[in-house]
Amino acid sequence: MADRHSEALEAALSALRRKERTTAEMVQWLGRRGYGPDQVQAAVDALNEIGELDDARFARAYAEDKRELRGWGAERIGEGLAARGVALELIEAALEVDTVAAEVERAEKLLARRDQPIEEEGDRARALGFLARRGYGVEVAYEAIRRASRRAA
Repeated sequence: MADRHSEALEAALSALRRKERTTAEMVQWLGRRGYGPDQVQAAVDALNEIGELDDARFARAYAEDKRELRGWGAERIGEGLAARGVALELIEAALEVDTVAAEVERAEKLLARRDQPIEEEGDRARALGFLARRGYGVEVAYEAIRRASRRAA
């Protein structure tokens, strides 16, 4: 039994070296590999204790990565974290560092890189859909579109 606990912990550490995961993802990963609930819990507890498994750290890094590299808005980032089993309070903490002004600026830059006209009503509707798919709220998207329209004029 103790050997199986150690084996679960070693497998989990090996998995974390390849890819950072949330607690929920690690529980699923270990379960799919045939470890029992006691072994999974012991491994997760040990990983949390030594700081190898940290949902708050994961949430902050994920949010920063998606903001900077993918241009995602808060809504899409929050959905992605929730899908990975991150607790709501950790999602909120990871998202609160991003101001509305920063989100508007990022959305405006996305529109500029997209290099599509925003002169007609249909153009603005397409831009709104584009930003919504990237997780920007309506107010942020509208402000970014207004700024992009003024800049284009």
